[in-house]
Amino acid sequence: MLQLITVDFNKAGHASAVMALLEHYACDPMGGGEALSEYAKQNLIEKLAQRQDVLTVLAYLDETPVGLINCFEGFSTFQCKPLLNIHDLIVHADFRQQGLATQLIKCVEQLAIERGCCKLTLEVLYGNEIAREVYGKSGFSGYQLDPTLGEAIFLEKTII
Repeated sequence: MLQLITVDFNKAGHASAVMALLEHYACDPMGGGEALSEYAKQNLIEKLAQRQDVLTVLAYLDETPVGLINCFEGFSTFQCKPLLNIHDLIVHADFRQQGLATQLIKCVEQLAIERGCCKLTLEVLYGNEIAREVYGKSGFSGYQLDPTLGEAIFLEKTII
């Protein structure tokens, strides 16, 4: 039976499930193909527990953690309301193609509505066609203000 549980980072079972799923995803080509850094392994749970803007949901099949969605609250200046950014969406490789990602998205969407958020946002690798299909079926689309200017693109500048 599928259970979706909002994470309490102070619970050891939640913390270990989050770290195991993040490590699993980090080692996947879509997650970068490398293990988490030692710094992340040692500090991530504590840092997440300190944040007021984080929302994490774990998916369990019976007693097995099989999926995770990490979200961070932001703010839309144009709508003057909070938004929720999906930062990580992970389904363990052994449990993919069962609709778990869709269930996690639906759960987070309901929580975002309850928080008064105006939208959900996310980024996805262009080559991750399976994820892009899931997101499209869940109602996500490219962001644009004016069709003549095209869709927004995601940019990054590493500073550390």
